[in-house]
Amino acid sequence: MLIRGSCHCGNISYRLDWRPDATEIPARACSCSFCTRHGGVWTSCPDGELLIAVRDAARVSNYSFGTRTAEFHVCAVCGVVPVVTSRIEGNTYAVVNVNTMENVAPSMLQRAASNFDGEDEAARLRRRAKNWIGRVRYASAG
Repeated sequence: MLIRGSCHCGNISYRLDWRPDATEIPARACSCSFCTRHGGVWTSCPDGELLIAVRDAARVSNYSFGTRTAEFHVCAVCGVVPVVTSRIEGNTYAVVNVNTMENVAPSMLQRAASNFDGEDEAARLRRRAKNWIGRVRYASAG
């Protein structure tokens, strides 16, 4: 299943090749202050492949907080956060914001709350390496 998504203005876009095809997509609403304030609801497909494209890199703000182990890719034009990445042992892992998906029926999204308070950094990185999208590539959107 090929899922397309982007920020509101299209400066940051992605294609997620969800493998195998999904009948349901888990959607985790993180309870951290950043995600709560931005309405971030995240999903990942560990066996999938993500291609991230940016039209104008100067209009992307990468924001990290807390443990500084993840980068929220914020469009400086429209303010939307479609993708979060994390570098772990030389590999890039990612999650995408389900609110930025363009061709997924809302009925496919299985929304649930998630809370990672109290998780130490090592456990957090292990969880991401196991559960986040592990094949991430960047391309120009021109």
